[in-house]
Amino acid sequence: MEKSFRYTQTQHGIKMGLDQNAYSQDKNGEDEHLAEWRKHNRLQGWMEDLWNDKGRPNAETENNPMGDFNCVPLELDLDDIDRLEADLDDFNLPETNGFFFGSDSYMWESEDGNKSSANYFYKEADYQFVSDARHALSQGKKVFYSCWY
Repeated sequence: MEKSFRYTQTQHGIKMGLDQNAYSQDKNGEDEHLAEWRKHNRLQGWMEDLWNDKGRPNAETENNPMGDFNCVPLELDLDDIDRLEADLDDFNLPETNGFFFGSDSYMWESEDGNKSSANYFYKEADYQFVSDARHALSQGKKVFYSCWY
């Protein structure tokens, strides 16, 4: 299954960075967009950890010089979505660095040292994805996460 990846176009050409998307796929192989993020490095780290935990499915290390998990579709099941939601609730997405990943995508501490989600730019999109993924899975569709950097 070959996926097309969107590039961020700017006035000066293509903008490099971590682009992430999620989609569902029905039994006929038709894809439906669920979510997209740009440089949400904590989500990227969470998904890559999950990919490793699942045994690195679809790994193409010889043909993927940019990294093992780059452009690799990761299928998510209901347990994965439930775990993601719990980790979102607990501020438990791992700090993740990468050349194209940008600065930390999650504000973990407020100025007074308390954990805060006040500046968590992707919070609404993350929870919407959890909801949309559950809905797609309940309809018998498969759900995938993919990234490009």
